[in-house]
This record gives sequence, structure tokens and C-alpha cells, in this order.
Amino acid sequence: MSDTIAGLLIPLGGAFGVIGALGLLRMPDILIRMHASTKIGTLSSGLVVTAAAVHFGDAGTSLRVVLIVLFLLLTALIAAHMIGRAAVASGVLLWRGADASGPREDG
Repeated sequence: MSDTIAGLLIPLGGAFGVIGALGLLRMPDILIRMHASTKIGTLSSGLVVTAAAVHFGDAGTSLRVVLIVLFLLLTALIAAHMIGRAAVASGVLLWRGADASGPREDG
């Protein structure tokens, strides 16, 4: 049973990794790209290491996996914040696809 769960979590993590890579290619702005890479990267890595914990099933591996996931969550949050601040401070052009005042009403 644990091999089946681990066998489902690893491709799911890989699929989310591919989705994150497509997000990096398709998104128009550095801030939006940063969001796609940090959130999906953390999710896909978390799924893969969770599959390792399920497969091995001992307490030592599970503790390491919990610590790895916490480390990924904390560092991705801080890294995303710092990348966003650096992008805005350096004057990177941001995407203006929508009007800044919100949606317009015709009429």
C-alpha cells in the first residue's frame, strides 16, 4: 500500500514541477514568475520527499521529511520576498495587462 501511495506522489510532484516550469515560461512579469516558481517548486519538492517518507516509513525519515518541508516553506517565502523587493527597487518593468484602477464599466 505504501508503495502505491509513494508511486502516486512522485509523478504528482513531477507534474507540478512541469507546471511550475511552464509558469516560468508563460507568465509576463518577474513578480508573477516568482510566485509560480516558489509556490509550485515548494509543492512539488514537498510531494517527492513525502513519497520518500511514505516509502521508507520509519520515524527518522519522517522527521527529516518534516524538517525539509519546513525549511523549504520558510526559505521559499523569504526568497520570494527578497526577489520581489530587489525587482521593484531595481526598476524592473512590471506587467500592465489590466488597468490599475480596476475593471471598467461600459455605459
